[in-house]
Amino acid sequence: MAGNNTLTFTDANFDSEVLNAEVPVLVDFWAEWCGPCRMMGPTIDTVADAFEGKVKVGKVDVDSNIGTAGRFQIRGIPTLLLFKGGKVVDQKVGAIPKGELESMLNAHV
Repeated sequence: MAGNNTLTFTDANFDSEVLNAEVPVLVDFWAEWCGPCRMMGPTIDTVADAFEGKVKVGKVDVDSNIGTAGRFQIRGIPTLLLFKGGKVVDQKVGAIPKGELESMLNAHV
């Protein structure tokens, strides 16, 4: 279950919500069956709350949105991509600690 500030990105809304966003956007590519993805869920929600207004944070379910997952060559999940100005400016693959995720975002806000 996503937190209050954690958005859901889909094949249909990805360009408008992510690529055309005015602020940096953190995208968590995940799947329900993925253990490390579920472990990252609370961290993603916490970071979404902490960076509200500075960074958009959302998730893409790779099983339901294969077009977007394929477009960004997502091979392993969880994969975190940070977009700024419509381009990927940072990425992490696998579950990472909250501090590492915050450092990644702080470098781009």
